[in-house]
Amino acid sequence: MSVAGAVRKTARKVTNALTPAVYAEGDMDILTKLKQEHREVQALLEELVDSASAAQSKATLRKIKAALVPHARAEEKIVYDPLRKLKDKDVNQDGEEGYLEHALADKVLLTLSRTSNAGSPEFKAAAKVLRELLNHHIREEESAIWSDVKNNFSDEQRHDMNRRFEAAKKKVKIPQ
Repeated sequence: MSVAGAVRKTARKVTNALTPAVYAEGDMDILTKLKQEHREVQALLEELVDSASAAQSKATLRKIKAALVPHARAEEKIVYDPLRKLKDKDVNQDGEEGYLEHALADKVLLTLSRTSNAGSPEFKAAAKVLRELLNHHIREEESAIWSDVKNNFSDEQRHDMNRRFEAAKKKVKIPQ
């Protein structure tokens, strides 16, 4: 792992430690759950980019897919779809943008999965692109989408969204 990667990983761990939250699986606000999962995926992306071996890269990629694919499909259904149904053009556009960014991440994941040599420059480049794409997506989502959710759904609705999000994730099949 590079020094920069170690610093980013440590900074993320400190941030997570400073924002502790202990909840039952479905007993939290959807935004709290999404933040938790975003941080987990970001840590895995750092690990992927900084992997020292092809075997470690492939193992980390499997972890990313197992976390990211159910998260994205459930988020689309439980968060983006309700936002897209609202009559606000800007909110609707935020939901559309989220779908588009998820589709781009799916394409990069597919490229990574199909690259036989996880130590190759192609694999390393795709890993960096995935990290950059998802970090951008997370930053935008945690500002625009989350504002949309806070402004349009009550605390109780957001807790219910999380319960439905957890259930929806369990139904997602992860492509090999």
